Amino acid sequence: MGNRLAIDGGAPVRATPLRGGFHGSAMMDEREVAAVHSVLAKKRLFRFLAEGAEESEAARIEAWYRERLGKGYALAVNSGSAALICAMFGLDIGPGDEVIIPAHTFVATAAAVIAAGGVPVIAEIDASLNMDPIDLENKITPYTKAIVPVHMRGVPARMDEIMAVAQRHGIPVIEDVAQSNGGSYKGRPLGSIGKVGCFSFQQYKIITSGEGGLLATDDLDVYDRARMQHDSAARFWEGEGTRRYDFVVSGENYRLSELAAAIFCAQMDRLDPLISHFRRIKSQIMEGVEGIAGITPQDVPDPSGDCCITFTFFLPTADLAQRFARALAAENIGCGTMYDNTIPDRHIYANWPFMMSGLAQDRRAPWKSPFYKGAVTGYTRDQCPQSLDYLGRAVMMFIDQTYTLDDADLIVEGIRKVAAALL
Repeated sequence: MGNRLAIDGGAPVRATPLRGGFHGSAMMDEREVAAVHSVLAKKRLFRFLAEGAEESEAARIEAWYRERLGKGYALAVNSGSAALICAMFGLDIGPGDEVIIPAHTFVATAAAVIAAGGVPVIAEIDASLNMDPIDLENKITPYTKAIVPVHMRGVPARMDEIMAVAQRHGIPVIEDVAQSNGGSYKGRPLGSIGKVGCFSFQQYKIITSGEGGLLATDDLDVYDRARMQHDSAARFWEGEGTRRYDFVVSGENYRLSELAAAIFCAQMDRLDPLISHFRRIKSQIMEGVEGIAGITPQDVPDPSGDCCITFTFFLPTADLAQRFARALAAENIGCGTMYDNTIPDRHIYANWPFMMSGLAQDRRAPWKSPFYKGAVTGYTRDQCPQSLDYLGRAVMMFIDQTYTLDDADLIVEGIRKVAAALL
């Protein structure tokens, strides 16, 4: 095959586009249909009916995660956002409290802090595209109530360093595992390292119920606060013999429906095989691009725990990253940068409209609350220059369950072809 780039009129490496799609929902088959039909046949659509409580699909998910994570308590909810909000209430975060989050995460991470009345404090990311532990420590103040590292795009955050910072300052950690379900860090499942782990089952995830989520913890008080927040009638379902509390949370309704739970249960045994497949594909790509001058692969803090749903590398400049991504896409290798829609803008802090638009009403903006005594007075698009530099120079591609080792070889061929022409 000639070396002329497809973007310049040459023949592409692949005859047809190679693009990733949804993971869990694309795998749906008769198992999900049967699981939903079983719930309908039982006519038991509400989890907390006294009769048949042991048959609850949501309770089955909770038991699976308790065993998988080695945690004492798990709570199934209707979204990853709800899991984060319940975690905030579980830690008694409210007006006047700061919560540190990374500059690279879905907007829901910040929205959950705001929903609890807390103030998001945005920390820089590093070459892992996850929270920078150095900047994290710089962002701690007397008002910091929690730290939320996010394991982005399947890549584990630097949990040793983050937990060391948290422990030095006596601050609890909420792990946001929405994008890395099934990953690990140095042998420990993601979501089991911090005080609370939060998961999402949304359609984009590796396994899914369409919508849904879960939080896990070993702290009974945190669990009970979260449970009350996830159901305004939580105390009503308890029955006799339950423990007394010195707190009550009024709560909202974030229960996971039995139908959605059934779909997720049908997918649970697919999680580990899917991740094993992704790891084989990414490993072959990594081996193939090793040593290309001008390309720096993303720094993965624990490669053995990577979910491997993405492959990302950095170019020397943002302009070159955009040119490289356009050229690689022309070779029918799907990829993108922060400047196009392949990497959704809503995962980058500068594009969180509620915080960056300047249109937040005073009483809806917790950083303007009379309870808040900290230094955050607003947010600007350029406040995390290190994060924008890394994200601007990153070229990312998704790895799909349909990819084969031959596809991995063509990805390598495309990257090498473009690199030879542009670098």
